[in-house]
Amino acid sequence: MLRITGLSMPLSYTEDDLRRRAAAVLGVREGEMLTCTLFKRSVDARKKDNVHFEITVEVTVDNEAAVLRGKKCRRQQVAVVTKKPYILPRLAAPPSVPPIVVGSGPAGLFAALTLAKAGARPILIERGGDVDSRRAAVDAFRRTGVLDTVSNVQFGEGGAGTFSDGKLNSGIKDPRSRHVLETFVQAGAPSSILWQAKPHIGTDELVKTVRGLREEIIRLGGQVRFFTTLTDLVIEGDVLRAVRVATPEREEEIPCAQVILAIGHSARDTMEMLYERGLPMAQKPFAVGVRVEHPREMIDKSQYGAAAGHAALGAADYKLHCRPDGGRGVYSFCMCPGGVVIAAASEQGGVVVNGMSEHARDARNSNSALLVGVEPSDFGSDHPLAGFAFQHRMEQAAYRLGGGDYRAPAQLVGDFLGGRASTRWGDVQPSYLPGVTLCDLRECLPTFVSDSLCAALPIFGRQLYGFDRADAVLTGVESRSSSPVRVLRDDTGRSAVRGVYPCGEGAGYAGGILSAAVDGIRCAEWALAQMKG
Repeated sequence: MLRITGLSMPLSYTEDDLRRRAAAVLGVREGEMLTCTLFKRSVDARKKDNVHFEITVEVTVDNEAAVLRGKKCRRQQVAVVTKKPYILPRLAAPPSVPPIVVGSGPAGLFAALTLAKAGARPILIERGGDVDSRRAAVDAFRRTGVLDTVSNVQFGEGGAGTFSDGKLNSGIKDPRSRHVLETFVQAGAPSSILWQAKPHIGTDELVKTVRGLREEIIRLGGQVRFFTTLTDLVIEGDVLRAVRVATPEREEEIPCAQVILAIGHSARDTMEMLYERGLPMAQKPFAVGVRVEHPREMIDKSQYGAAAGHAALGAADYKLHCRPDGGRGVYSFCMCPGGVVIAAASEQGGVVVNGMSEHARDARNSNSALLVGVEPSDFGSDHPLAGFAFQHRMEQAAYRLGGGDYRAPAQLVGDFLGGRASTRWGDVQPSYLPGVTLCDLRECLPTFVSDSLCAALPIFGRQLYGFDRADAVLTGVESRSSSPVRVLRDDTGRSAVRGVYPCGEGAGYAGGILSAAVDGIRCAEWALAQMKG
């Protein structure tokens, strides 16, 4: 197969246009190309008067060597690629004791699916974490009348785990990444994620996609246990023997030789249990901050100029970073074009915000997290779990500042920069439900976070026109960008307890959906190796 890169195409190009360009690069007639498939497409908006697509295609021809030798072939744009599909490991027979996967986010789902495809008949336990506390938080939102599909996804109801809206862009170069994207498509995700430079499923599409993954696990002989929480590990010496779980009706001990812990970074009580059971852990850096909202049309125009609104472009995204005066890094994260700010609390008495977009990305605002780097030295303790206490203090302060009813504290950018509490809205209206309370966000943010954000906003305003507009809305707090702790594992994926595999973002080994899914597959491979053993 031949991969052609660097095809600059206008926004209104057609498939025939693309085939002609590919044929011209190869120096062949269009009819000599057996297939011409879109592999990657990104927007080049560096020059606002020439916004266009940069495209990579994959082409098959009868005689690749002859084509590459041709005088008209622009060889600098062409590479020969040999696709090596991901080969699933297989067991000769299912283990006598099924492996257990804890957590139904991307790491857990893909770990369980990999085990199921290998014939291991895994048991997928919906979550780690305090069921009663999380359900109380969910019930509080239900009483507001605004708990919908979005909140269900955030809270992990129905097996959705830590997914928000299915952003699948990642910097990792693992060969399993393509397998993850293809598996999502097989489960019902839009096929466009296979060629988008920044793949995005959308919350509305993600719900059915997660359901498809779950149903495939069951079809292959696995079990999925909802409203079930890991409460303890049964360990003899340094060997796992069983796990204890709880449901609203009963407690149960399940014999187990392998458990993959994909519990996410919000299962704080489960992490405390693991610490008590002697699993080695270490503090790690992470980041905290707020969500910022702007009018979608403003971001589109700032990024695309006169091309803004073109049907082929959709809503514009951005990625910003700076280090004011050489201090802490401040950056945008989890940018949601045409999206909304949503609730992501997992405990009573805390407010946490996140962001999401539906597949169409056509909401009136665009938002992203604005995060400031946090180092273990900021935690105030050398305890491995001190980062959780750091997050907890922020979330509890945000809850109180918002009014104590799960409304979120919010402030206009102009007031934040001016050091005064906000008292009224401008043109930008906040999207967070069940609502926000105008305030001074400094009352719930650490001083170094507030100071860093104040220094960064004008810089971002120079990088992206209008970003620091006075009536842009800041909503707090975004405290769960990643895990503040890493559960240590060796080169075979195991912790100090034989049979325990820390996995995914919560264990400190991933930084998004795609990398978490890849780590889930990797941990399943390690567990299968132990079963073959």
